[in-house]
Amino acid sequence: MNVLAEWTALVCKELGIDPEKVDRDAVLDLTRDVAHGVARPAAPLTAYLLGLAQGAGTAPPDAVERLSALAGNWGRATAETLGDS
Repeated sequence: MNVLAEWTALVCKELGIDPEKVDRDAVLDLTRDVAHGVARPAAPLTAYLLGLAQGAGTAPPDAVERLSALAGNWGRATAETLGDS
């Protein structure tokens, strides 16, 4: 078992989460996309907000894909927003 798998298992146990319900790779891919497309500090914040939405039952089934797309389009979206002022 690698360190990341061990850490994931330990955190899931501590938080009472079924590790089978955690798509670790999807979360890591999302945080990578956000860190590179938006800003590094936005990556853990996004993961936290996604977790809150999942826990509240308000996250859509395709939340990870939608957030990754938002991060990928961040530069263009902000340029369009700034151009509108």
